[in-house]
Amino acid sequence: MLWIVLTAAGAPLQVARNALQQGLTGEAGPWGATLVRFLFGLPFSLLILALVALATPEADPHLSTRFSWAVVVGAAAQVAATAALLSAMRRSGFAVATFMQQSSLPLAAIFGFVAFGDAMGAQRWVGLAATTTGLVVLSWPRGRLGGGAWRGSLLGLASGAAFAVALNGYRQAGMALEPQHPIFSAAASLCVAQTLQSIVLTGVLAVSRPQALRAVAASWRQSLAAGFFGTAASACWFAALALAPAGQVRAVGVIESPIAAAAGRRLFKEQLTLRQMAGGAITALGVVLTALG
Repeated sequence: MLWIVLTAAGAPLQVARNALQQGLTGEAGPWGATLVRFLFGLPFSLLILALVALATPEADPHLSTRFSWAVVVGAAAQVAATAALLSAMRRSGFAVATFMQQSSLPLAAIFGFVAFGDAMGAQRWVGLAATTTGLVVLSWPRGRLGGGAWRGSLLGLASGAAFAVALNGYRQAGMALEPQHPIFSAAASLCVAQTLQSIVLTGVLAVSRPQALRAVAASWRQSLAAGFFGTAASACWFAALALAPAGQVRAVGVIESPIAAAAGRRLFKEQLTLRQMAGGAITALGVVLTALG
């Protein structure tokens, strides 16, 4: 049952990373805060890959066109998803945006069904319907609908959709690189993706928003902490996925939502309405049904 411990440990680590990134958004902007996740997490990811490689000397990775396009698509989608999530947190709140991010699992299931022919049983379709209902309740803006009231909700859903694409991209990359050693394959794919993300995003910001890079450098302690927590969370998730089916891991991972709600209240003085709590509960139920279907 080690995978349950690893999943339970990964959830608060991921919330901590999101909270640290959210704290950087004000000065560095969403794209600068997005860079932090990849650039400052890369050294820790490389260390994990080195340890995994030493533990699995028989691993025989195979570079291919399939791996290349899958890791590039996954990396690009993850960058867009992270930026959208941080922007949604600024507009809709830390907890609400985290709840809406959970849409990544059912959306990933639909994407896998359409693009790769993954099986979809009746329980998964029920879970998708429940998740959709919960997200509608959760993301419906309060007060007047004009003046960009929908922007935070749409950004949160866009983040979930982009994470769904990233999940499928990394899944395909891992299967193409070394399917017999999933932990090694996941760690290697993560390092390749983070290297690409760091180089491209740093270059783009150097040309378009150099002040964002200066803000990231000035907050290097917080940035390094965000990178560490992000890599630690990923290590827990990947190890859990190597020990148990992805559906079960993602179902247990729903505990991230109440942790985020508590963190939002403690760190950002957020208060969830009764409607938002109900929507979050329905969304979490839908995610569990989809994951275990």
